Amino acid sequence: MPDDLRVILYPDPRLKKKSVPVKVFDDNLRKTALRMLELMREHEGVGLAAPQVGLNIRLFVVNATGKPEDDKIYVNPVLSEADGDEEFEEGCLSLPDIKVAIRRPTERVKMTAQDLDGQPFEEIGEGFITRIWQHENDHLNGIMIIDRMGPVAKLTYRKKLRELEEEFEEGK
Repeated sequence: MPDDLRVILYPDPRLKKKSVPVKVFDDNLRKTALRMLELMREHEGVGLAAPQVGLNIRLFVVNATGKPEDDKIYVNPVLSEADGDEEFEEGCLSLPDIKVAIRRPTERVKMTAQDLDGQPFEEIGEGFITRIWQHENDHLNGIMIIDRMGPVAKLTYRKKLRELEEEFEEGK
């Protein structure tokens, strides 16, 4: 199954579902995460959440630098202790050609998650990595950047969103 994974696009309804916790830590989970890292790189992204490949599980992958040694995998992530507030433009692999200014805490965010063996770990991040964590975590909760768009951005991208909606209907 992991070989069949591909990035799905808005308005696929799987992107709006709240993901369920991962309970089984096995070879299939490992293969899925590795395939997600491949897809993230192929699409020149910095993060990819399981719902973006049609899986309803709490898993995302991240690489803020593009260097393979900086690949990170987060299973059942929980974010807390968010401080600061900064607006910055974000894109999304499931919403090609759309960039939206989103306000998020970025001075300090705590991440608690599990690795691919189910072992818990904790990280404290700041800056760009915390923005990626929050963006991908939103996907696990069925939230996309279009849900955070203001009225001007919605107006700006209404044609592109309509095109994506029409392509999705044609592809059914």
